[in-house]
This record gives sequence, structure tokens and C-alpha cells, in this order.
Amino acid sequence: MKIISPSNKEEFEKYYQLRWEVLRAPWGKPKGSEKDDLENTSTHALMLDENNNAVAVCRLNSTDNKKIGQVRFMGVSSTAQGKGYGAKIMDYIEQEAKKQGMNKIILHARENALEFYKRCGYTVVEKSYLMWDEIQHYLMEKGI
Repeated sequence: MKIISPSNKEEFEKYYQLRWEVLRAPWGKPKGSEKDDLENTSTHALMLDENNNAVAVCRLNSTDNKKIGQVRFMGVSSTAQGKGYGAKIMDYIEQEAKKQGMNKIILHARENALEFYKRCGYTVVEKSYLMWDEIQHYLMEKGI
């Protein structure tokens, strides 16, 4: 396994395809819904297996307070879940945040991912929003 920051068209295609497959397609959301207006100013992480298949993705962007980063669009392919890849890509993105001078990371976790993020050292701050009227999210944070 290797984690890279996608840098060419093929790598970004794999990156966005996995984001869509894991985080949007199961709810019938169209291609393109896995992107937002912060793509060009964010740090992207893509985990590839030995066959160069995308197995995990994650994105970091800075908030208005440059010392605080926000993790978004974190996902692990269904065939790779339960193997520790999510924790590895989170560690990678936290190291990237430190390099950028950040000292805290926030994220909005889906309810079914709360325990995963707790194992990664994040704590729940509050219930945040309901996505698509069905996926409850919680604001979480971690000092790094």
C-alpha cells in the first residue's frame, strides 16, 4: 500500500471515482456531487494497493482559522474496509496538517463512522447536521 497526493489526470480520476462510489452513489447522488469549490485549495490523499487500485481517499482543507484543518470526503472502498487503511490515511492527513502549521482538525462524521473516528483520537463536540434528510453527522475534533 502507498499513499500519495494525486498529481495527474489518472490519479485524480481514481480518487474522485472512489469518493463518488463510497460517499455518493449509495444514496443515488450523481457524478460530480463528490466535489465542491475547495478542491483546488485542498490537500488530497489517495491510498493505492499493489495493483494501483484506489482503496482509500481523504481530503484536508484549512478553515478560516489557518491553525484548524477540516477533513472531508474520507472513504475506504467496500472491499478494503476493516484492514486498517482508514486509520493509515487519517494518520497521513494529520501529518500533512502538521506540516501546514495546523494544530487541530475538525470533521463532520456520519453516525456510522463515529466509533472509527473515536479510535483515531477524535472526540464528539456536538450533533451537527442531517445530510439528505437521512444521514446524521456529528462535529468531531482532535488536537494534533
